[in-house]
Amino acid sequence: MLASLTRGEVLLLDVRPQEEFAVGHLPEAINIPLDTLELLLETLPQDREIVAYCRGPYCALSHEAVQCLRERGYRVRRFEEGFPEWKAAGLPVERA
Repeated sequence: MLASLTRGEVLLLDVRPQEEFAVGHLPEAINIPLDTLELLLETLPQDREIVAYCRGPYCALSHEAVQCLRERGYRVRRFEEGFPEWKAAGLPVERA
């Protein structure tokens, strides 16, 4: 996924609350908490794939975000892991 990000092929969408995003997030991710997603749909590109993530494999936030975006015609998939798994693997993390 890092290579896709570097090439600008995907948009990483963190749907966790802003407080969690500020503490740490995947590189290049943008934060639109799930409860504001419908209000901010026009800020998302229709010409790039979106990869949504949240707290991990058992977190429902990214599942709901993917469903919402697919219903509106976005190319979207869920990152099966979440921020905790990414960080635990020693991969790069950014802070707001």
